[in-house]
Amino acid sequence: MRYDLLSFLLIFGLMSAVYLLPPDTSLSEVRRTGNLKVCIPPGYPPLVTTDATDPGYDVSLLQELASRMDLRLSLTQNPQMGRDFNPRNWRVTRAQCEILAGGVVASLTTQSFLETISTDVATGWAVVLKPGAGLEAGMKVGVLPGLGGLDRLGLSSYLRSNGAQGVLRPDLEALEAGLASDEFGAVVTEALGAGQLIQRHPDWQIAWLGDSQARFSLGIGLWKGDLTLKRAVVDALSSMRNDGTLDALQQRYGIVPIEAAADFAS
Repeated sequence: MRYDLLSFLLIFGLMSAVYLLPPDTSLSEVRRTGNLKVCIPPGYPPLVTTDATDPGYDVSLLQELASRMDLRLSLTQNPQMGRDFNPRNWRVTRAQCEILAGGVVASLTTQSFLETISTDVATGWAVVLKPGAGLEAGMKVGVLPGLGGLDRLGLSSYLRSNGAQGVLRPDLEALEAGLASDEFGAVVTEALGAGQLIQRHPDWQIAWLGDSQARFSLGIGLWKGDLTLKRAVVDALSSMRNDGTLDALQQRYGIVPIEAAADFAS
């Protein structure tokens, strides 16, 4: 009987504590100011670009989202973002932004710090080859590490274990030229950059690199506890998904679906 009473008091105390928590005013505060403040990296193509007419997938998505929520979009560039996938290293605060975008990964590390919402984009190491080509042991492979926190050491080890010679290139144009001229038998870069090559060369092939390489869902991040704002954002994104807006944005920015995985063993 004593233990039953203690259990009842504990449960009652926890339920009472819930009612003492301050109300979530995240959405009402945003509506009060009329501003949706978003932190983004200076550049993370194709999610964030420096082109005012084509500002990037995430920025265009957020422009549409803010419009549907009857809010103004206010962007703040943060140079720490995009350097890795750990938002604790980005030095962002609630005062700076309500939403983080442009390379937010829905990983366990991120979710311990932020609420994450998928924007139907995935990243990871992807390989691009010419029509009919395949990965062969000992081949020369062009590599562009790109931004973000993908495992570069793991990629290097994977290529070496298959006898492939990885050759670094400084940008997507150099990677593209190397494959076009047959300097490389294949090129490897982040999936978002690989999609840009496929947009320029629809006859080229794209695949995830190996079944063992990690892949991540990308999206936008909100602060923990901002549940009313999160619900409003989820509703707006759902309407964009249902009316084809997200598909149109993906086509516009060359974010292509990757259906297969390629390996040196296959």
